[in-house]
Amino acid sequence: MGRKKLYVELLRYTPVPEEVIAMGAKLCYSGAAVGDLQAGVEASDQTKFIGKLVDMGHFSPIEHASFTFGVEGVSRSLLAQITRHRLASFSVQSQRYVVKTSRQSEDGVFGYILPPQIAALGEEAAAEFDRQMRQMQEWYDYWSERLGNKGEAANEDARFVLPNAAETKLLVTMNARELLHFFRLRCCNRAQWEIRALAEEMLRLVRAVAPSLFKNAGPGCLSGSCPEGKMTCGKSAAVREKYAALNG
Repeated sequence: MGRKKLYVELLRYTPVPEEVIAMGAKLCYSGAAVGDLQAGVEASDQTKFIGKLVDMGHFSPIEHASFTFGVEGVSRSLLAQITRHRLASFSVQSQRYVVKTSRQSEDGVFGYILPPQIAALGEEAAAEFDRQMRQMQEWYDYWSERLGNKGEAANEDARFVLPNAAETKLLVTMNARELLHFFRLRCCNRAQWEIRALAEEMLRLVRAVAPSLFKNAGPGCLSGSCPEGKMTCGKSAAVREKYAALNG
């Protein structure tokens, strides 16, 4: 396994999400039957209506659309951050049921994430990080053997020597409203580099299938002054230029 890189795939999403959202919003103000409402929504472009909803802050209909992502090549450190988003659903690869001994890996070490600041120090630094990961692999193997190599009964305690850098895999489902909130926080320059990279890739994927909904999604400074206050990165103008270019 060794060094792993971020991989994100949009596995499933609500079909025609913008139409579903429009139906939910228009139902609130219409006396039409559901079938007639559906026909009306399907017959017209909902781009302007979705934009108006977002501008008005009428977010409850947006919750009707959901998106499920498969994520690989992320650390347990990221896992601790992303699970703070309480309105998301997660399925995470278990360190208890999935064995991490060197015998299970082609190159003798568990998958891990190399932080870019360490990589930037040069190949010698990266090699030292790799050596440390392999040392931890030896500790894991040692305790797994001492505990009798009894599957989950051994894994659940041997895993305590694994680092935050250890790779994990997960499925994440968020509704569109929570995604907008997630992007507002995690696309920010102040967000930790790994979860920011994940958020930016997730945003790229959902923009492709729901462009009207996520057209202006991104960090908080896109829609006004920086919400970080004194902790601002001071680069709001550059961030706005970056996202304007992404929006085409």
